[in-house]
Amino acid sequence: MTYEEVATAREAVGSGLRYHGMAQGACIGLYFINRPEWVVVDHACSAYSYISVPLYDTLGPDAVKFVVNHASIQAIFCVPQTLNTLLSFLSEIPCVRLIVVVGGVDEYLPSLPSTSGVKLISYLKLLGQGHSSLLPFCPPKPNDVATICYTSGTTGTPKGVVLTHGNLIANAAGFSVCVKFYPSDIYISYLPLAHIYERANQIVLAYYGVGIGFYQGDNLKLMDDLAALRPTLFPSVPRLYNRIYAGITNAVKTSGVLRERLFNIAYNSKKQAIMSGRSASPMWDRLVFNKIREKLGGRVRFMASGASPLSPDVMDFLRVCFGCQVYEGYGMTETSCVISVMDEDDKLSGHVGSPNPACEIKLVDVPEMNYTSEDQPYPRGEICVRGPIVFQGYYKDEVQTREALDSDGWLHTGDIGLWLPGGRLKIIDRKKNIFKLAQGEYIAPEKIENVYAKCKFVSQCFIYGDSLNSCLVAVVAVDPDVLIDWATSEGIQYENLAQLCNDPRARNAVLADMDNIGREVQLRGFEFAKAVTLVPEPFTMENGLLTPTFKIKRPQAKAYFAEAIANMYAEVSASDPTPQRMS
Repeated sequence: MTYEEVATAREAVGSGLRYHGMAQGACIGLYFINRPEWVVVDHACSAYSYISVPLYDTLGPDAVKFVVNHASIQAIFCVPQTLNTLLSFLSEIPCVRLIVVVGGVDEYLPSLPSTSGVKLISYLKLLGQGHSSLLPFCPPKPNDVATICYTSGTTGTPKGVVLTHGNLIANAAGFSVCVKFYPSDIYISYLPLAHIYERANQIVLAYYGVGIGFYQGDNLKLMDDLAALRPTLFPSVPRLYNRIYAGITNAVKTSGVLRERLFNIAYNSKKQAIMSGRSASPMWDRLVFNKIREKLGGRVRFMASGASPLSPDVMDFLRVCFGCQVYEGYGMTETSCVISVMDEDDKLSGHVGSPNPACEIKLVDVPEMNYTSEDQPYPRGEICVRGPIVFQGYYKDEVQTREALDSDGWLHTGDIGLWLPGGRLKIIDRKKNIFKLAQGEYIAPEKIENVYAKCKFVSQCFIYGDSLNSCLVAVVAVDPDVLIDWATSEGIQYENLAQLCNDPRARNAVLADMDNIGREVQLRGFEFAKAVTLVPEPFTMENGLLTPTFKIKRPQAKAYFAEAIANMYAEVSASDPTPQRMS
């Protein structure tokens, strides 16, 4: 679609909503994954002063029902798959008056009883109705609400983050000062549009007239989509970058001695050139790296990483192997996305850049964790943000709004940062998810999980500890291919992956590899996992262990793995004469 065609569709969708009696300021739900219609509807909401409310297709029926009622959503755009979910609790969402099915055909849509008070039509029919009764735009003011983004969080019911048009435009303006885009760029949209990371990207991309390609909806086919689209811009999250890193390093290690040696020589030479600001020899690309670049289509000119910290060696690895700029940024839904982002010519890894020009950042002392602005060599504290990107509050939730926003307008993020030279921000800890071990040491589990994610056996990792125990234990969702290859090389017999995961030899091998990684990055003694449980099934949204942004739901994981945790602590106690549990 050209931008002109999108503009025509936007006008038709907005006029169609008016045709069905949607008043200015009404909440409109979007209940499907990334596809062009998502963006068209979102722009229509902006042009006609409606409030868009993304409904995660992965939130589950109860959460969707909660959000629809909490935001009093009057119209919902869905696809045939999510329509079935909506119809299963239609009587429990009395605020809904219109359901529009994207990709549905009117004659095949179910008929609803007239008593329901809900109209059910196809997206194509809505477009036709809008085209035949076009209405002028009703442009919003900067302080009007643009969207309510519900963050799933790791506990409790979703919270509705209220963002204005001014918030979103301030974020886009600040971000575009830091990163340059061109109409010739091609972007791949596969990160969930219901999340602020992808949503903010789309706003900036539309401003610059970038071409946007949408994946076919299956993460397992993403590599096929990349080969077909050949994007120049590739956004992702550390979880996927870690898998790319592990996949390439594993392939190199199993490619034979000569090829491994060639890769290492090429890698070290090119990395040294990049760090010193020189151009690397094109020979290395021809011999080694062009084949790797082709995995993402061969044209990527920059990669972006957000959602959680990316380890410095993975970032350096991406820069060398893909021969492009790699930006790491830091943001939240509550700040309309970008709080900070790396500068274009910054070669230093291990930080999240300098502040978005649309906000100011300060670090506030956290004495209970021994973080202060007086710390040497770098000031440390909780990251607080203020400025036009900061949200208006949580929808219908004054208590949590007051907890997050202080009287001077500073948002308290719950993240611990330090200032590096040059105004670079580095995230070092988490205030909210910390827990204390029996001996009084504070633990930030996410930091340790990110370290262990680099272990070749580890697909996902859940670190657990509490104040009754003096050490940590880990539950690891294994990489099946790596574990099976290891078992074959060791001559270990097994019937299935679950049996292999229960084999003490496999647990010992994984724990030894985790220990090696921990020593490499200099984890402190009490930060090492002392026992590990291997599980064949990944942590997913479907089994309730992950949020839609791939963060572990800690209370749920603790309950889910309660027996495994108890067994690991019993195992540690049996092997260590020092008592683990304290009264």
